[in-house]
Amino acid sequence: MTADHEVAMPRRAADLARAGSAAMPSRRLLASWRRSEEYGVSAEAVDPVWAGSSAPDSLFFQCGHEVLSSLHRTLADEPLSLMLTDAEGLVLNRFSGDTSLLRALDRVHLAPGFAFSEREAGTNGLGLALADRAPSLVRAEEHYSASLGVYTCAAVPVIDPVDGRLEGCINITTWSHSSAGLLLALAESAASTTTALMVARSTGRMPRPPSRGGVFRVQRIRLEPAAGTIRSMSAPWTRALDAATAALLSGRVVAAVGEPGSGRATLLGQALRRAHPRIRVLSADVPASQDVEAWLSLWTPELAKPDTVVVVENVDRLPAWAAHEVRQRAMAARAAGPQASQGAPGWALTAADGDALPPPLHPLVETVISVEPLRERPDDVLALAHWAAHQTRTREVGFTPAAERALLAHDWPGNVDELVRVIHDAARRSETIDVRDLPPAFSTPGGRTLSKLEALERDEIVRALSRDGVSVAEAAAELGVSRATLYRKLRYYAVSRPR
Repeated sequence: MTADHEVAMPRRAADLARAGSAAMPSRRLLASWRRSEEYGVSAEAVDPVWAGSSAPDSLFFQCGHEVLSSLHRTLADEPLSLMLTDAEGLVLNRFSGDTSLLRALDRVHLAPGFAFSEREAGTNGLGLALADRAPSLVRAEEHYSASLGVYTCAAVPVIDPVDGRLEGCINITTWSHSSAGLLLALAESAASTTTALMVARSTGRMPRPPSRGGVFRVQRIRLEPAAGTIRSMSAPWTRALDAATAALLSGRVVAAVGEPGSGRATLLGQALRRAHPRIRVLSADVPASQDVEAWLSLWTPELAKPDTVVVVENVDRLPAWAAHEVRQRAMAARAAGPQASQGAPGWALTAADGDALPPPLHPLVETVISVEPLRERPDDVLALAHWAAHQTRTREVGFTPAAERALLAHDWPGNVDELVRVIHDAARRSETIDVRDLPPAFSTPGGRTLSKLEALERDEIVRALSRDGVSVAEAAAELGVSRATLYRKLRYYAVSRPR
């Protein structure tokens, strides 16, 4: 715990100490109480913040609503309230069969249409889960507002399985005198089921692998796409790279912002190599919330080392308490003197956008560079595809014209990360990459969006035709259609027949 934590004990902690509470509040709870004080939240009652009640048209809401509806039917007689919130703490829906609990929650405005994040209601289960992006259980006396002291709340954040964005949370509230032993496990199960349902219904979207929070040294050749086979990049990339290089040359702290997988950290790495060729560059990607403390201990000491720059990736996914820790340690390193003899800043960072930078870190960023998504940089698609294929085979790999057209027509929701995965898999199967070596989504007729039924039918056709040695007649028999019908479907979906 830092000196800042020790000196500025939140008023809520002091109140508990005077009341004779023997339990030591957790680090997360202390940080949340402090934020509640800084937000100016009343310690007596929750001031209502009405934001309007409307069902959002999102995959998260549809799946979460379905999961909570089903769970409510099982737990209708229990003194529980099940809720879905968005990423800002707005309560989207609420299920409960306990009318007395519902009336009580209405009195503290924990109801659809009201905002209940830490900023509006102080420390509470859903507010803490959203702030720290981690499962949270807040019991009676742990709430910041005294009006919430009769409740226990368990909440678990729901993360988009494709792009890692915080969608909202599952919150379960009960009376404080009720048993809370399984409350958090129940919320975790509901959140996990919601995520699984989102994956199942995300046609054509591939789940993003969870970050392990790796901390590693960025090598000059192996990890930089612009080295080796890529001789030039598109104008949008080059402009962003030049702007980042100029800012780093002047010693400014730079944030590269854009969609996950668009190449934000790569751009910073290349700019650092151009601006300060001899420095040591480390990458530190934010891990799962339970691993953040160990992750911080790995790389924050590097901030004070000479000729070292740390690229901290995805800072918008940092728990709120960790963002405060990073700020304290970065400021301490800066106060100790220049981190690099060449005038390089001690660190750089990436985030989804400038507004997503955690409030404690926002004032430390001096330059924000936008990195456009891959769909806005079509000139980079084929260059990166050839590079990825070369990295897989360690030699040049050919592409048919049909494959190149399919790659250029794709909208790349996963950006460069998705392209590298797709090409890596294709290059492992073929010396010359064709459309049939790409995932089924690349065979969409005319580039239009297929319905769910069409996508399922197309995928089944591709699966049946992908087996070694299978003929069209055999595939038609397996699918239960005539050979003429299968040929017609092949033309409709623009699926290449096996040679």
